[in-house]
Amino acid sequence: MTKLSISEAAKLKGVSTQTLRRWEASGKLIPERTVTGHRRYDLSQLMGIKQELSFTIGYARVSSHDQKEDLNRQVQILELFCASNGWQVEIIQDLGSGLNYSKKGLKRLINLITDNQVERLVITHKDRLLRFGSELIFSLCEIFGTEVIIINRTEDSSFEEDLANDVLEIITVFSARLYGSRSHKNKKLVEELKDVAQKL
Repeated sequence: MTKLSISEAAKLKGVSTQTLRRWEASGKLIPERTVTGHRRYDLSQLMGIKQELSFTIGYARVSSHDQKEDLNRQVQILELFCASNGWQVEIIQDLGSGLNYSKKGLKRLINLITDNQVERLVITHKDRLLRFGSELIFSLCEIFGTEVIIINRTEDSSFEEDLANDVLEIITVFSARLYGSRSHKNKKLVEELKDVAQKL
């Protein structure tokens, strides 16, 4: 009788190890334990489990319409990364501030995660999800067995750059509310702030 480790079983079923643990918690899959406590999965039991409706989601976001090229670049990176790993991916695109929790795409993503339909979530950078509060989404992913993959973990910006971007985004949001997002006054203020931020 063939026994597989958790990594071997996950690869065979094309799911994450978190999903196998979720199946175990729900009683759908019962692994044996070695004397050292490691899981061992029975091949015949694994093959008898019907695959859940779950898939890979790539999430891309930019703050404004004039960042369309950046949005397209994010989508291309996500598609290439997922294809290179053999994952079928659906891309959710959002247009809006990283401080806005009511974006259509973000709401859909949360609904999919909490419905146990997302095998893995792939983003190019942590702040593409939310400027503040991305850890809340990551906690949801952990609870519902969704693997989180951040492609550019090693290219994180410096503390000063993060701070400048955070301040810029906060002021942009509030100035848009004060003057109107399309007003000349708002656009002029945002451009001046961008110039200041780039000099920091």
